[in-house]
Amino acid sequence: MITACQQPAQKESPVAEAISNEKIAETVKLVAKKFQLSETVLLEKGVRHTASLWRSTDGTAEDFAKFCTDNFIDPAKKETSFYRFSEYFESLYGHFNKITLDLQENVQLMKGEVLDIDPLFAAYSPGAHLASDFYDNKIAFVVALNFPYYSTEEKNESGASWTQLEWGYSRLGDMFTSRVPAELNLKAGQVSATGEAYIADYNIYMGNLLSKNGQKLFPADMVLLSHWNLRDEIKANYANKENGLEKQGMIYAVMQRIIDQSIPKDVINSGKQDWNPETNEVFVNGAKTEMPSETDARYQQILDNFHVYQDYDKYNPAMPTAIQRSFSAGMQIPQPEVEKLFTEFLSSPQVAEVAAIIKTRLGRDLQPWDIWYDGFKARSSMNEENLNAITQKKYPNPKAFEADMENMLLKLGFPKEKAEFIASRIAVDPARGSGHAWGAQMKSEKAHLRTRIPENGMNYKGYNIAVHEFGHNVEQTISLNDVPNYMINGVPNTAFTEALAFVFQERDLFLLNMNNTDPQKESLKTLDIFWSLYEIMGVSLVDMKMWQWLYANPNATAVELRDAVVQISKEVWNSYYAPVFGQNDQTILGIYSHMINSPMYLPNYAFGHLIHFQLEEHFKTHELAPEVLRIFALGQLTPNEWMKQAVGSPLSNEAILKAAGEAAGQLK
Repeated sequence: MITACQQPAQKESPVAEAISNEKIAETVKLVAKKFQLSETVLLEKGVRHTASLWRSTDGTAEDFAKFCTDNFIDPAKKETSFYRFSEYFESLYGHFNKITLDLQENVQLMKGEVLDIDPLFAAYSPGAHLASDFYDNKIAFVVALNFPYYSTEEKNESGASWTQLEWGYSRLGDMFTSRVPAELNLKAGQVSATGEAYIADYNIYMGNLLSKNGQKLFPADMVLLSHWNLRDEIKANYANKENGLEKQGMIYAVMQRIIDQSIPKDVINSGKQDWNPETNEVFVNGAKTEMPSETDARYQQILDNFHVYQDYDKYNPAMPTAIQRSFSAGMQIPQPEVEKLFTEFLSSPQVAEVAAIIKTRLGRDLQPWDIWYDGFKARSSMNEENLNAITQKKYPNPKAFEADMENMLLKLGFPKEKAEFIASRIAVDPARGSGHAWGAQMKSEKAHLRTRIPENGMNYKGYNIAVHEFGHNVEQTISLNDVPNYMINGVPNTAFTEALAFVFQERDLFLLNMNNTDPQKESLKTLDIFWSLYEIMGVSLVDMKMWQWLYANPNATAVELRDAVVQISKEVWNSYYAPVFGQNDQTILGIYSHMINSPMYLPNYAFGHLIHFQLEEHFKTHELAPEVLRIFALGQLTPNEWMKQAVGSPLSNEAILKAAGEAAGQLK
């Protein structure tokens, strides 16, 4: 959550003080002579990297040469210095993360009324000036000089032969790669917090929805957050043979209204009106009432994010767009490679095979919301009310879930000592929104699992999400406490933590002592992952294409962006979904709230599913718990190197496509 040192800050112009190649060469010679170095390749890399960050306010070219000569670390002391840096940064990151958690508690947790002052504190970024300070006091330059930056391409090329310590050196080198004004980091934090608040309060009062016949089909007290809870309610109604299809259609109508912004503004987060999402009519006390639509608020949030990201562009000459930074730097996989992988999957012949199976199982033509078909999961044939009764009794509040975490880990095969330790490092909190997992940044702090639990206890949907978040927390705890050194704590990108979250989520019924004895279990599991990938890759393509459109149309208005997203959603649908669904121009792929509050995060879910599948294949021949402990202690390598060390093969579509074809053949 703390990004200050990942995007270092400084107030002055982004234009560097021009340190000439001659001065760089002279500096390298001076340092090499002082320390009697025969090999100068790494030294020159560090000097050049430091020169790229040097500004006129930092000193003259002569000052630069003197700084390098005075601050190059004796190779004999490099390892000791590295661990000292690690201690300092763990304390800084850890405490800033703790402060951020504290400042956002009243906005993110159920702690009573949100006061006007709460969002102001939630938007404050306590680490925004850290990097700026470290350029001022020259710590940033000491790091850049002695632990130079390696690009993703360089890491992929050299990383296979690196030791864990050398990986730590390279990750320390990642910390200072550009200089961004602290004010911009603060502004980004404010915009992000505004987007979070917009999404966290985007509730639909389902008890006030009217069907085509004017009936109320949902419980009076049901309030669902868009898009997560709406999607999950669609999934829940596959087992409802009475009016499940009609209820799904109503939810889909709500989603369409949200996407095109024709939703009446006053029905958002309000139960004062009755609303027919099909006709868009609103009734107050039974009388039809005209109400203005939301119009463009959803897309203004996206634009605000885009403009902040644009402001970062000029400070990142090597990666001058948010798209490049998100994929090449963040995911460590270039965006064109991601898009190629996704379109390859979406165009595969297995899609039509699996769609035909779903159509047969449903006994009807496919509807657009069947991208969320949940019938391959064991629980899909189980009555939602029965599952709710079990989870509500078992978990009446967050503390009950927290108290059961050690037991859940023991069921999954974790050793007693390790289960006890991991559970002790996770706190469960009552969330206002759909819930999330927030990892610690230092070993003395706990990870946090945020979950939304109604007064009558945790319903099954909430439990399913909580188990997913628990998987995140387990990854966060292992990859912080068990890695070889602090600088490689974590995973290559968020897709890898999503993978373990999916592994846990898939075992939610097992954790309730419900075992699946279906002989088709493995085939069903494969098709479940396949169909989830099919859905999220399309959603991710819409997100990516929206950002490409934004960069092509940087002066667009919110209304223009709205229309573009609607059109992009239709185009992606028509290319990859209409051929099997038999319906054109559907917009459902544009519903995800992540597009507002987590820009370009969605592709991580798709990669998470791919990694999840390769992990599950690995767990068929390797015991789960010991392998989870080994694999997630590898730390922050590059994605391909991590996969090779984890399961012995790189990331690809090959395994899931092959398995899906075989599974479809068995289930026909």
